[in-house]
Amino acid sequence: MQDQFGLHPLAIEDAEHAHQRPKLEQYGDALFVVARTAQLVEGRIAFGETHLFIGKGYIVSVRHGASTSYKVVRQHWESCPGSLARGEDFILWAILDFIVDNYMPVLESIHDEVEAIEDRVLAKPMTRADIERLYMLRRDLLRLRSAAAPLVDVCGRLSSAELPQIRTAMHPMFRDVTDHIRTVQEKIDSLREVLAFAFEASLLVGQSQETAVAKRLASWAAILAVPTAIAGIYGMNFKNMPELETQYGYPAVIVAIFVICGILYWRFRKNGWL
Repeated sequence: MQDQFGLHPLAIEDAEHAHQRPKLEQYGDALFVVARTAQLVEGRIAFGETHLFIGKGYIVSVRHGASTSYKVVRQHWESCPGSLARGEDFILWAILDFIVDNYMPVLESIHDEVEAIEDRVLAKPMTRADIERLYMLRRDLLRLRSAAAPLVDVCGRLSSAELPQIRTAMHPMFRDVTDHIRTVQEKIDSLREVLAFAFEASLLVGQSQETAVAKRLASWAAILAVPTAIAGIYGMNFKNMPELETQYGYPAVIVAIFVICGILYWRFRKNGWL
């Protein structure tokens, strides 16, 4: 292919080695475009790359990693020969639009999971597994944003007049793809903020429950301190203790203990500690 289409050696080198940043390069009369793809695989976002060679009379795509096949795009536009005849820049737009549109199912799936996390977070504190999942979702969303954001610049250049390979009639089409990418960025930022708020809310719920438990423990400790203190006093072997000689001393002490403990229980209950 390199010999047949005269592809630039640097572009060939990039296409042979994955992990390229989304970009647009111009080599003479040809263009070389790199875009990042994304798919949801077993609850995680799997990323891939598509490298596109565009020149007079040809467009070559090289895929790495996770990516939906472009067979659907090809079959769709081959069924419309009039559209397909509009040129290589039209096919480039169709592929880039397909890549960006495939971001949305990934975001919708994550959005459903984020909503489920929001519903659980106020009911009970997050477990370690929930926190790990939340962290992985935020990290995957950040990686997805890093994959999608550079396409704004790529499509911006494709919709400008600086590239003679792209016809003026195609500029609105690439601007439309740019708008879709910005929508993806906004959804990603929104989901990451919701996940951050969910984590903070979970911490607040956990702290609130710990505070409530501490209040209960402190209340019962105060109530139990009354009979403990009185029993401690009577446990001392003092010689002159009038209450020991009184006929109703023991019942009076028991009644006093119950009265004081009851008052303390009522007060703590009224203040919401018990």
